[in-house]
Amino acid sequence: MTPDARGTSTENAEEPARVVPRTLSNREKAAVVVRLLLNEGAEIPLEELPDGLQEKLTYQLGRMGLVDRVTLAAVAKEFADALDCVGLSFPHGLAGALDAVNGKIAPATAARLRKEAGVRQIGDPWERLRGVSPDELADMAQAESTEVAAVMLSKLDTAKAAQLLGCLPGPVARRITYAVSMTANVTPEAVERIGWSLAAQLDQRPHPAFNDAPGARVGAILNQSAATTRDGLLTALDEEDADFAAIVRQSIFIFAHIPARILARDIPAILRGVEQPVLVNALAGATTDLDREAADFILSNMSSRMADALREEMAERGKVKQAEAEDAMSQVVGTIRTLLDQGAITLIEKDEDLT
Repeated sequence: MTPDARGTSTENAEEPARVVPRTLSNREKAAVVVRLLLNEGAEIPLEELPDGLQEKLTYQLGRMGLVDRVTLAAVAKEFADALDCVGLSFPHGLAGALDAVNGKIAPATAARLRKEAGVRQIGDPWERLRGVSPDELADMAQAESTEVAAVMLSKLDTAKAAQLLGCLPGPVARRITYAVSMTANVTPEAVERIGWSLAAQLDQRPHPAFNDAPGARVGAILNQSAATTRDGLLTALDEEDADFAAIVRQSIFIFAHIPARILARDIPAILRGVEQPVLVNALAGATTDLDREAADFILSNMSSRMADALREEMAERGKVKQAEAEDAMSQVVGTIRTLLDQGAITLIEKDEDLT
């Protein structure tokens, strides 16, 4: 024994008792972590949990009482260690997996799997409905009762709701807007059931094999066709189906449309994507009035030095065969289409048929 300064032994000095963390079940640990995160102001999407888990978690939170600091620290450390060991996090169930690969797998496969998953899925059906175009939502709204359409309108963000109303006939839009005033007592369960029912309709719709409308597909083909072929087919379409022929004409963009549909400031960007021999053939081969207007428009919206050089080459080139001229014009139009797809340029909207 070693006496201290007062002659007493340190062997009998009392040491502070070591506090041992409480042993908690996994459910209790989950409740501790959730409570800790909520106290820190974290936004936890608990509503995405299945209803059964939400109920169990809520009941457990009500039974926890007090948790000492040592136990809290031990649970927090265990949770942090578990997070550090996570390499990948996968979605919960088939519905979550489908959301994760949305747009990455074939639409037909996604529709079949969603149908197999059943109507009652995990998550918020309204999130999926908010991604649907206003035109599609308008079709769904007109097929449903006014009350259901009012709930749909209320669950959309304001911008999408305004677009939806704009896609509806006036009387229908007014009825749905008025019906919103009667949704004050609609229960959350009813809103959720309506959401899942509407989402299920999306899975039941047939998925088209083509992304573009028929008129746009025919127009794209005729864009690359010879003028005589294009004119003959349009004449035949006028005789067979004038309405479809008008839609096709709206989708057609040819060399002669450049002055009316292309901004002057975009001409330099277009010319950078066209090889000079091709451009010379297109300009020199412009024989019709509309094609010559397009050629003059192109020449007038570049530097005078470059325009003079092109005119000299056109004079040296002489007469261009019709097939070569049409091929060159198609290449110029192809460059314009590429820039449009990239968003580098935009077309001027036309009010009348230009063909």
